[in-house]
Amino acid sequence: MPFATADLVDQHERVIASCATQFRNFGGHARFFGKVRTIRCHRDNALLKSLLSTPGDGAVLVVDGGGTLASALVGDIIAGLAVKNAWAGIVVHGAIRDQVAIGALPLGVKALGTNPLKSAKTGAGEADVTVHFGGCDFTPGQWLYSDEDGIVLLPQKA
Repeated sequence: MPFATADLVDQHERVIASCATQFRNFGGHARFFGKVRTIRCHRDNALLKSLLSTPGDGAVLVVDGGGTLASALVGDIIAGLAVKNAWAGIVVHGAIRDQVAIGALPLGVKALGTNPLKSAKTGAGEADVTVHFGGCDFTPGQWLYSDEDGIVLLPQKA
């Protein structure tokens, strides 16, 4: 389904939310959309890896890493799991690594930046909770649409 976030804003201005955080596109797909799933974790990606190892059914995983660029939450192996398990994309409020490899994958990936330092693997964090950044509440079950202009959220599929 072709879409543009600007058009979605015009069509759904009463119910749409637009994320003010300025993310960079890293994945092979600049445009992606899907039902929101969430994780809150800080410099630990074991829970993230576990969730992306399950069927995504075209969902988008929104990762609240607290906005830190001190270590990467997603690398090429974890992004590869997302592709293998049919996730549409990953939005990381934090850093990724392996950007060249991730750019070759058929996956939407947005993040604040990169850092080659890997994260801890203790499993700390929470899944499927509302996370907040960029002036938006990302709640599981919403629909996220992402393109070159940014990220918007709708309560249901457009």
